[in-house]
Amino acid sequence: MLDAQNAPPRRLDAERNRARILEAARVVLTDRDSPASMAEIARKAGVGMATLYRNFPGIRELLESLYASEVDDLCEAASKAAGRPGDALRAWLRQFAVFHESKHPIAAELLRHANRDDPLFDTSRNRVVAAGRTLLAAAQRAKEVRSDLAIEQVLDLVLAAISVPGDTEYIEPILRAALDGLRA
Repeated sequence: MLDAQNAPPRRLDAERNRARILEAARVVLTDRDSPASMAEIARKAGVGMATLYRNFPGIRELLESLYASEVDDLCEAASKAAGRPGDALRAWLRQFAVFHESKHPIAAELLRHANRDDPLFDTSRNRVVAAGRTLLAAAQRAKEVRSDLAIEQVLDLVLAAISVPGDTEYIEPILRAALDGLRA
């Protein structure tokens, strides 16, 4: 995995290019009709292949950065969750559901280039669990959420609710019922 902490600071235009590449990769990888290739990502990002490879030497590095970025966003959302603890938890769990759906194609592609036991997956999962655990504990202390559930069970509940085949209109009431079932 790339070590961003030891990398030299980037110029502003280089940061913009990197962000455009990541966003293009997100679009290409979640669009079932587009080929998931470095060339297509560069084209969608509006950058040359040299710029793409300067930022990401290969597809694996690009996928790892994209996956890590998604996890970062979800963990940051947990740290910024506001409002009543139970409401903050339920709002974050909705973000978790969206995260899971959006990261699925990225994770599937990453698995083609990495092993299932790659530390990236465990590290990411542990970060998400830790972020959710803090929200769940606050909601349980406030007696707004059942106290007999661990965060892993709550996350599995959300995953079970959204794993049903169907469109958003079909899945939304299932997710809402699952989240309502968390109330104390």
